Amino acid sequence: MQWSKILTSLAAVLAVSAPLAFAQPQVPNPGDDTILEMQQAFRKGDKQRLQQLLPAVRGHALEPWAAYWALRARLDEASAQEVQDFLQRYAGTYQEDRLRNDWLLLLGQRRDWAQFAAFLPGYRMGDDHEVRCYALLIDEVEGRADARAADELRRHWYALREADDGCTQAASRFYADGKISALDVWRKARLAVEANKPRAARNAVEIVAPEALPEARSMFESPSKYLLSFATTRGRLRQELVTLALIRLAASDVDNAARLLDAKWAGQLSPEERNWAWGAIGKQAALRLAPEALDYFANVTRERDLSDDMLAWQVRAALRAGQWKAVRQAIDAMSEDARRDSTWVYWKARALLAGRHVSDAERTQARQLLESIAGPQGFYEQLALEELGQRVSVPPAPAPLTPEEKAAARANAALQRSLYAIALGLRSEGVREWNYATNLHTPGGMGERELLAAADLACDRHVWDRCINTSERTRSVMDYRQRFPMPLQSLVVARSQAIGLDPAYVYGLIRQESRFVLDARSGVGAAGLMQIMPATARWTARKIGLTGLTPDQLADRDTNVTLGTAYLKLVLDSFDGSMLLAAAAYNAGPGRPRNWRNGPVLEGAIWAENVPFSETRDYVKKVLANTTNYAAVLTGQPQSLKARLGQVGPRSDAQAQTNADLP
Repeated sequence: MQWSKILTSLAAVLAVSAPLAFAQPQVPNPGDDTILEMQQAFRKGDKQRLQQLLPAVRGHALEPWAAYWALRARLDEASAQEVQDFLQRYAGTYQEDRLRNDWLLLLGQRRDWAQFAAFLPGYRMGDDHEVRCYALLIDEVEGRADARAADELRRHWYALREADDGCTQAASRFYADGKISALDVWRKARLAVEANKPRAARNAVEIVAPEALPEARSMFESPSKYLLSFATTRGRLRQELVTLALIRLAASDVDNAARLLDAKWAGQLSPEERNWAWGAIGKQAALRLAPEALDYFANVTRERDLSDDMLAWQVRAALRAGQWKAVRQAIDAMSEDARRDSTWVYWKARALLAGRHVSDAERTQARQLLESIAGPQGFYEQLALEELGQRVSVPPAPAPLTPEEKAAARANAALQRSLYAIALGLRSEGVREWNYATNLHTPGGMGERELLAAADLACDRHVWDRCINTSERTRSVMDYRQRFPMPLQSLVVARSQAIGLDPAYVYGLIRQESRFVLDARSGVGAAGLMQIMPATARWTARKIGLTGLTPDQLADRDTNVTLGTAYLKLVLDSFDGSMLLAAAAYNAGPGRPRNWRNGPVLEGAIWAENVPFSETRDYVKKVLANTTNYAAVLTGQPQSLKARLGQVGPRSDAQAQTNADLP
């Protein structure tokens, strides 16, 4: 079909399309402008202006936010009584708990343990790793910490990628008291080096070997030179620094790291250090989709020495190579928490069923694993469902909400404050408060019927991202009207069908890109429902003959859908109709999936799991799972995710490269 004809037909569609299905600003309040000015003053750190403006918004719906900004901006000079007064005035709100979190961090940095202990019991969120580390430090100082406290400290410390004060101080004390080992501290240094966080690595080294800091700095700056000539220390300290250098080098030159380890250092490291180094090298090779990855992992003599992340990449490399025994072994070596992830539950089941001679016990175990995750809600859940011989269908709708349940949601002050903030343009603040109010893990958190009612409220206000997010938290029931809404249905469906796109695929992508937030804008400039980059929009406009495009038009729903669907169609054609490859290209640019498809022909799920970028890997899986659910909603028929995944491999000589200039 010619693009000119498509645009003509689209104009007719737009003329009769549904009214704008997004949240409309509420009736302006006289204090709204002041609230917005205070937010800007907070971002600028203008403490004086915040104090001047605060009296003008007393009684405003968003007063808790205004008061939080005013006190937070000068928290380092506030008294404990001022903080206590704030906590009492706004008791039970997100802002109270947020300020308590901020105050606890400040008290920890000041080493004011008496005040910290006094304010800690009221802290409801409980999700700040550093705050928890300060609490563990107090327990250790006062002699209450046990082995479980040491395990918890390791978990929080290892989870923090950036350097921090709380967990570093707690780890230093636990190490000095013999509650954690030198190996525990060195492993933190290894994780930090692998994540390219030199300050966090130095903090760990300073705990266990402060005298080695100068040499550690040289190692970090030039790992290759260090491994060749600068490793001057002896004994265990040199072994650990060499291990760090090998990890560091593997990130930029994996083959050289493997060569140096094999030829020079393998015999001088402990088995645990050697295994970790080979695991780091194997991971980096797997990230590059290099066939040598499994050879590097084969040098590991005890897989339980590796981190869960290394083992995950060992599984991915084994999947690419069709080595099902290695898949099974690596998953079995993961921590208990990692093995519970639906990704590894699914692949463990597949590995059990992949042998030539599958025993009845293996078949039974595989079925139990699949049944434990099977369902329509996610990528591996859907694949597990299909392995059990079923298809993805729309689950039964929950019982309708009662008027009382809906009224309770409307009467929830936190939800109303959140919706007010979002409508006023304070999306970040509104989203944080909404999530806090609906979080099942906070004391007094919502039950499933309350979550459905809150989601219903967001749907009614056309705040689709909160509608989806909240509805997804239910487990015993699933309301697909909430989880998979279809705003602008007449526009999206007609536009998609006019250019030969599956509307379910378009909806699946929009749901992942923007959650139907019309004015969504990413940190790199992608805009609107379909998150189109300005350069991509200009290129697409030229391709379809759309003239006079201006940057501000990207926020227009009609233009955004027109350009987004046109680009998606061009990408899909360029990748021979592969939804997986097109989704990866939409997220990471077309050049990368063109390279990622080179190699063996793989089933789609294996290819998706081996996408090297974690963001893109998560993205393509969610887009395809979304697509399958939307297809079930739109058609009313059971759907197959596997059919949409297909197989992925190199482009054959017979396949012409179309749209090679895709941006």
